[in-house]
Amino acid sequence: MKTDSLLSAVCALALLLTGCSKTWHKEQGLVFGTYYSVSYKASESYYDEIQQAFAEINHSLSTFDAASVISQINKASTSMLTDSLFRVVYAKACEVSDMTGGAFDITVAPLVNAWGFGYDPQDNHQDAVIDSIRQFVGYEKIQLQGDMLYKADPRVKLDCSAIAKGYACDRVAEVLERHGVENYIIDIGGELRMAGQSPQRQKWRIGVNKAVDDPTQTNYEVQAVLSMTDCGVATSGNYRQFYQEGDRRIAHTIDPRTGYPTQHNVLSVTIFAKDCMTADAFATACMVLGDTAIFRRLADEAKLLVYAIYADENGEHQDWEYEGKFSTK
Repeated sequence: MKTDSLLSAVCALALLLTGCSKTWHKEQGLVFGTYYSVSYKASESYYDEIQQAFAEINHSLSTFDAASVISQINKASTSMLTDSLFRVVYAKACEVSDMTGGAFDITVAPLVNAWGFGYDPQDNHQDAVIDSIRQFVGYEKIQLQGDMLYKADPRVKLDCSAIAKGYACDRVAEVLERHGVENYIIDIGGELRMAGQSPQRQKWRIGVNKAVDDPTQTNYEVQAVLSMTDCGVATSGNYRQFYQEGDRRIAHTIDPRTGYPTQHNVLSVTIFAKDCMTADAFATACMVLGDTAIFRRLADEAKLLVYAIYADENGEHQDWEYEGKFSTK
């Protein structure tokens, strides 16, 4: 009996040690029309659950999926039943819209499409067309009551592309943290969520790309490197998605308040926040606003770290950073 007990104890110890053996896993591929990479230290792979999280986001928020919740909302005349993922994103979108005076607005879709971007590019942006579209753009024209979303005008259409990738990062983080994973970094098309330490047992080193014209999206020169952890990161800029119309540069960041592409000297904005969904939405809003004085206010109110690249009066690129009340605790 003593021999059997000893053997059982040895076997139990072996199983315990095997279960606690953690290695770095890396899952990568394509999702939401872009790349993704998830690196994490764990005793096993959670690939299937990560893919399930992606599928749930796609079914809820993808305007390229005709059966998604957001696509059904866009087709609806007055109201549509939502799901829990949409309601989370809607609440955050309203919060950021209120704080930025409508610079962030998920009802901007018809304007983005009219300027040749978005999920249904029309490239039809005469002044009269923009003026007519502005009549049914505005986050106050939609309202969530319980699980139902109501539209004040059937022409209202939504696009969550400026917040959905950030939320997807957060959902993957939830998967990992549910399994007790403490060290990870999630990258979906440049939006990041990270925790703990890197394989080098340091904070994660985050590179911010130079804001140089790059319509091919192949230039990844780094302007600055920041060491961070336990936060979400998102960057918005006009140096990759734009086109020329004569001598006029048409950038993809559309101001929902005016209906026209932004025109200012801020070239990119990187936001660090407690979660990636928040960072994603504020990065877009700040690119619309283009004013460092407003960046300071938002950084304090929403506890953000803002890093911006702008062109000075001589056209030289300068960087600007404000931590404010940023905290990941």
